[in-house]
Order: sequence, then C-alpha cells, then structure tokens
Amino acid sequence: MTVTPTIEPDRAAATAGRHGRRHRRRATVTGGVVIAVVALAAAGSAAAGIGPLRTRAAAGTGATSPDSAAATSLATVTRRTLSAQDQEDATLGYAGSYSIVNQAQGTYTWLPAAGQVIAAGKMLYRVNGAAVLLLRGSVPAYRALSSGMTGADVRQLNAALVALGYASSDDLDPTSDEFDSATVAALKDLQDAFDLDDTGTLPLGQAVFLPGAVRITSVAVTLGTQAGPAAVALQASSTAREVTIDLDATQQEQFPKGSKVTITLPDGSSTPGVVAAVGRVATTPSSDDSPNGNNDDPPTVPITIRPTKPAETGSLDQASVTVTIVTRTVRNALTVPVNALLALAGGGYAVEVDRAGSRQLVGVTLGMFDDSAGLVQVTGAGLAVGQHVVVPAS
Repeated sequence: MTVTPTIEPDRAAATAGRHGRRHRRRATVTGGVVIAVVALAAAGSAAAGIGPLRTRAAAGTGATSPDSAAATSLATVTRRTLSAQDQEDATLGYAGSYSIVNQAQGTYTWLPAAGQVIAAGKMLYRVNGAAVLLLRGSVPAYRALSSGMTGADVRQLNAALVALGYASSDDLDPTSDEFDSATVAALKDLQDAFDLDDTGTLPLGQAVFLPGAVRITSVAVTLGTQAGPAAVALQASSTAREVTIDLDATQQEQFPKGSKVTITLPDGSSTPGVVAAVGRVATTPSSDDSPNGNNDDPPTVPITIRPTKPAETGSLDQASVTVTIVTRTVRNALTVPVNALLALAGGGYAVEVDRAGSRQLVGVTLGMFDDSAGLVQVTGAGLAVGQHVVVPAS
C-alpha cells in the first residue's frame, strides 16, 4: 500500500540500539523491541556503523514523497537469509586446574618455570637430584608399587609404560591390574632412562599421575627448601585450549551443547568453536565485586567452548575474547537496509520507494534484524525484489 506521509520521517528512529551490560552484549534486535530502538536511535546508528542519518520535513497529504535537501542514495530490495546473533564477552585460556602434590622426601633441587609445558613421561621436578616423573593416569599415587601387587594404580602404571614405549602391548597388557615381571622390566627401562635406581619397583613420590601433559601455571615451592610429603609443589592446567563464558542464567538455552560459535580473538581475527559444556548450577555474583557493596548482576552459569582449530588461538592465557552464536535464522526473507526505515508519526514504519524518479512511501511490517549485515526483514504491499529504496548517502 501507499501511505499518507503524515510523518516525522527520521531514519534514526528505526536503527538498532545496543543494550550492553556486564558479561553480555546483545548483537541483534528483533522486531519486538522496536520502541526501545526509537529512543536510542541516534546512538545506535553510530554504533552499528550504518552511516549518516537523514531527516526530512513532514510531508503533505499526497502519496508522493517530497524532495529533500539531504543527500541520499538508493539501495536494492533483496531476498536472502538473515541470522540473529548473540554476542558474549568471554575468556580464552587453558582447560583444567591441577594441584601437583609431592610425595618425595628431601630437598627441591630443580623446578620448572611457570608457563612450561611438561609432557607425560617427562620430568616434573627433582628432589635430592632425583627426577620426579609425570605419568598418565587418573588415580593419585598413594603407595609404593612392586611385583605381585594389584589395583587400579597398577593398571594405570601398566598403561603408561606401554603408551611411552617401554613395553609393547604384546609383552605387557595395558589393561592388566597386575604388577608382574613385564611391569618390572618396563619400569626398569623407564628408571634407567632418567638415571634413577632401576629397581623395578615404583617408590611413593617417584611419579605423579595426571590425565596428560600439563602447563605449569605457578610454582608453590622454592629451590633448596624441604620437599614435604603431601604438600602442593606446583599448580598446572592442561594444554587444551578453551573459552569460558559466565552467561546470564536466563539465556542458557541460547547456547545448547554442540552448537557452533565464532570466537573473535584480541587481534580481531576469528576462529570457529563448539559449545562443549553448559553449567547446570547458577552462581550469584558476590557483592564484594561492587564498589557500593550492592551487586545487581544476574546469576550466571558457566559455558565452556572448545576451539575447533586450537592452534589459531595462540598461547594467550586469560585473554578477553568475544563469542558469537547464531540464535535464529530466517530464510528467503525480503530485506532492506536498516537505515532505509522511516518511523511514522502515527506509529509503524515505511520505506521510501523510488520508481523511475518518483518517490513514494510504502508501509512495512518489520521482522528480524540482522546487525551483522545491517539488514531488516520487511513485508509491505507492492514491495518486491529489485525495487530501490532511499537511504542516506554514504
């Protein structure tokens, strides 16, 4: 239809505003919040990078839109897929947190540096000059191991020896929980490789069992000090990269497990990721974080994201990044640029259609906004693909 242009035709009125708050940035505005958009129009247009806005004087009662002194250009009405996105502040770092507990007695004679990566089968530190080794396993060392013993800790020792190549699976069953002659032989080879007494027994404190390679995050002891049993010597993380979000608990459904996301890194580059875990327990921020002792931030749940290409994330730890996820998609949508919209004084919206130099206002109903593309879904009588609508000159 053609509408009577009794309007205050300010294109700023239809521009998507941003509603930022701690830990959360909404990247998309839907048709249901257009009234809020009107109030924040001018600031929102600048934030969206839409360009200069055009204001025109109120028109008369005719169907044809009057000429304006403001510079304008034309944009084409298109049909395409639009996506609504949610954008969240996040932290890039390393997965896992481990306390490496020492069980050896003596004096610390060598310690790793913070940031150092230590693989399974390598030395973690030295006590009285003897290496303390990192072996793969989930059961903490709690006893000395020797021939004839059985248990889950023996099973993980057998698996570690085979994984490191000190025995073949034909000679030593990696699933066996028995400390037999094959275990003795493989353990002697391991001990010999690190100049340890090749006794074929594993004293308590000679090895630390962890799930895999670790990255040292801090050193809790000092060279030359006494190595006390059951004391934390090092703090570490895994070497796996991860991104975490403290997400508003009410938005939890927007990040379902397995969803694909885009991670924007501090240098502006982006890399793909997948939602690996969604927390089930909400945490209320402490009032200690607020200067006045009052914290109005909503409860949050932790979201864990696994980068699909971890090498692209570099080695930064606790770096601020942004995560973007597509929350809704509309296919085959009729679209115009957001800055083509005019707010009607009586309510509603219109676009100014150029037909061979004659311009008319056509009322439209708004659908989904796509901030990343600067487009909005519209429907309107007589509005069709290929027509041209008036926008501010770029």
